[in-house]
Amino acid sequence: MQDTTIWMIIGFAGQALFTARFVVQWIASERARKSLIPVAFWFFSFGGGTVLLAYAIHRGDPVFIAGQAGGLIIYLRNIWLIRGEKKEPSGA
Repeated sequence: MQDTTIWMIIGFAGQALFTARFVVQWIASERARKSLIPVAFWFFSFGGGTVLLAYAIHRGDPVFIAGQAGGLIIYLRNIWLIRGEKKEPSGA
């Protein structure tokens, strides 16, 4: 398999992960009948963003790299905040 084909598959895999986050959010919101952002949204965001960043670096696209790298900071911060919430005692 050619290098170009492998990187195209990686790019599409990252995009699929990134798209899955919206599907997860949409289903959760429909079930709750209100807008929700489930924890899985942030994990799909981070996974998709990481794979797409690798693809952007391979392509050498500075605009794409900056966009994905910036998003990763936000996704990690939200995962960190959620992790902190789960460690706090419930009676505080």
